[in-house]
Amino acid sequence: MKNRIHILALAILAMIAVSCATQKKIKDLHEGKIENVQLSLSNEVSNLPEMRVQQITRDTLMIKDDDGSEILIMKAVKDEETGEMVAQDVLEAAKVTARFRNVAERRGKIDLAFQITVPESMMDSKWQLRFYPDMFIMGDSTRLDPVIITGAQYRKAQLRGYQQYERFLSKIIQDTSIFVNVKALEIFLKRNIPEVYAFKNDTTFVSDELFYSKYGVSEQEAVDHYTNTFAKSRNERRIARKGEMYKKYVKAPIVSEGLRLDTIIVEPNGDFVYNYVQTINTRPKLRKVDIVLSGDIYEQDVRVYQMPPVDPLTFYISSISAFTDNTERYLTKVIERRASANTECKINFELGKADVKLELGDNFYEIQRIKQTLGSLLNNEVFDLDSILVSATASPEGSVLTNRRLSNRRSESVSKYFNTFMKEYSDSLVQAGGVSMDIDGKSMEYTTKVQEIRFTPRSIPENWDDLYKFVQNDTALTTEDIESFNKIFDEIEDLDKRERALQGTSYYKHLKDTLYPRLRTVKFNFFLHRKGMIKDTVHTTVIDSTYMRGVQALRDMDYEAAVALLGPYRDYNAAVAFMGMERNINALDILEKEYRTPPVDYLLAVLYSRTGDPQKAVECYLRACKADRSYVYRGNLDPEISVLIKTYGLNQEPEDEFDY
Repeated sequence: MKNRIHILALAILAMIAVSCATQKKIKDLHEGKIENVQLSLSNEVSNLPEMRVQQITRDTLMIKDDDGSEILIMKAVKDEETGEMVAQDVLEAAKVTARFRNVAERRGKIDLAFQITVPESMMDSKWQLRFYPDMFIMGDSTRLDPVIITGAQYRKAQLRGYQQYERFLSKIIQDTSIFVNVKALEIFLKRNIPEVYAFKNDTTFVSDELFYSKYGVSEQEAVDHYTNTFAKSRNERRIARKGEMYKKYVKAPIVSEGLRLDTIIVEPNGDFVYNYVQTINTRPKLRKVDIVLSGDIYEQDVRVYQMPPVDPLTFYISSISAFTDNTERYLTKVIERRASANTECKINFELGKADVKLELGDNFYEIQRIKQTLGSLLNNEVFDLDSILVSATASPEGSVLTNRRLSNRRSESVSKYFNTFMKEYSDSLVQAGGVSMDIDGKSMEYTTKVQEIRFTPRSIPENWDDLYKFVQNDTALTTEDIESFNKIFDEIEDLDKRERALQGTSYYKHLKDTLYPRLRTVKFNFFLHRKGMIKDTVHTTVIDSTYMRGVQALRDMDYEAAVALLGPYRDYNAAVAFMGMERNINALDILEKEYRTPPVDYLLAVLYSRTGDPQKAVECYLRACKADRSYVYRGNLDPEISVLIKTYGLNQEPEDEFDY
C-alpha cells in the first residue's frame, strides 16, 4: 500500500514539474527568451523545376568582343594588392538570410519557395503549433494552407477525446425494435387475436388500413403498447446530444482538409524545417509578391500563445513578357473607289401580270426590307449610290418567249416602283429640312437632295441554273428522280421541249409546287462609289488588329494565345512568345536572324543559357550590357543569366568602372 502511494506521489510531482516547465516556456516566449519561428528563403538556385537551365561545368570561357579581341572569363576576383584577377573557389553560404528573391515567371506560372524553421526550444509535446502563411499580391491577400506541428501528447489527447466520443456513440441503439417486448406482444396476440398471431408465419402483406378495420387497432398502436418507452426516450435523448457530446469530448478536432502539412513530433531533437512551395498564376502588371507568417500555439482547445508576424519575404517577379515590343504594326490596304452590293427578294405577281401589289403574299414585308436597304445606302457616310440593276426571273412554265416578255415587264414594273419610292424619299428629306427618320426611328441629318438614281431593268426568262441547284439538294426527291432530271437537263437544249419533258415525269408536281415558286425572284445589284474619291484605287495603311491582339496577349502573359496569333509573323515578338512557352529552338531560329539590338542580345543570352551554350550566352549578355547598362541589373532577375553571373563572376566592377 505504501509503495502504491509513493508511486502515485511521484507521478503527481512529475505532472506538476511538467506543468511548471510548460508555463515557464510560455513565459519565456512572451518575454522573447525563446527564439521565434523563422521564415526564410530556400537555398535552391532555381525554384522552378520545369525551367531548363543547363548545368554550368566550365570554370573558364574564352569569348570574343565586338572588335574581335579575345577575353578570358573565369571564376575569379580582383586581388586588392596586385590588381590581377585571381581564380578562387566559391563557398555557398550555409543559410540564406536575405529577405527578398528574384523569381522567374515561366509559362504563366510562378513558384514561390520558402522555408519555415521552427526552433527546438519552441516545440513541446503538449502543444500544437499552427503556422499561417499569408500571401499579398497587388493589394489582395490570400491565406495559404497552414502548416501544423503536433506534439505527441497533444495528439494522444486528441485521440483520447475521439475514443470517449466513440464510447458514447456505442451506447446509442440503432435498431429501435429492441425496445419492443416481442414475447409479451406475441402472448397477447395469441390469446386475444389469434388471426393476427397467424401472420407471424405468413408472408401475406396486410395494409395498416385493413389491419385497423379488422381489429380496431393499428399495427403501430399495438407495437407502441408493448414498447419500453423509458429506454426508447433515453436512446432518443442520446441521439439528440450527439453534437453536444462531440464538443465535450473532442476539444481539438483533427483536421485533414485544407492543410499543407500536419506532422507529429515525438521527441524534438533539433530544429524543424519545412520547405514550402506555392505555385501561383501570373497576372498583368504583377511585379512582386510578399509572404508573411503568423501562428498560434494551442494546448488542447486553448490558445496559449499568439506568435507575432514574422518579417515578410518579398519575391520580385521577372517575366519574359517585359521584353514585348509595343510598337503598332500596320498593314497596307488597297481601297477601291467603286463597290457593289446585292440582295434579292421574292415578290409575288398575279398570274401573267407584272403589277407590284403589296397585298399579295409576303410582298409587304419583302418590299419593306428592300426599302430599308435603299434607305441605309442613301444615308451612308462612305459611299454614294450610282445605279441599281434590277433583274427579274421567271419559272419554266409556259414558253420561253412568253416568260421573257413577262420577266421583262416585271423587272420594269419593280424598277418603276422603287424609282418612285426614291424620288418621294428624296423630296421628304428636303421638306424635312435635311432630317429624315430611318427604319429604326432614329433621326439622320441629310443636307442635300438625293441625286437621281438610274434603274436598269433586266430579265432572265427562265432560271434553269437555280432550278438545277435546288434539285441536287432536294431531300424529297429520290436518287432516280435526280438522275432523271439531270438527264433531261443535259440532253435537251431547247428550253420549251425540256419543260414538256419534265411535265411527263412523276416528280413534276413537286417541282412545280415547291421549287418553281423559288425561281420567281427579283435581284437587286447596287453600284456605289466612295465619297470624295477620284482615283480608282488608293493604297493606305491600317493597324494589323490580329498582330496587336497577339501583343496584348503577350503583355498579359497568355503565351499560348500569343504564340497562336504572333507565331506566323516570325518576328521579334513571336520569338518572345515562343520563349514564354519555352519553345527555345523556335525562338532561337527567329532571334538569330534579327538585327542585334540590346534586347535581342539579352534574349539570345537567355536562350543560349537554356540550351547549354554558356560561351555564346556570356558573349550576348556582355554585348547587351555594354550597349545598355540596365541589363547589368536585369541579369539578376532571370535565373538563366543569374547562373552565368555567379559562375563566371560577371558584373563585379563598380558601376563607374564597368567596361568590357
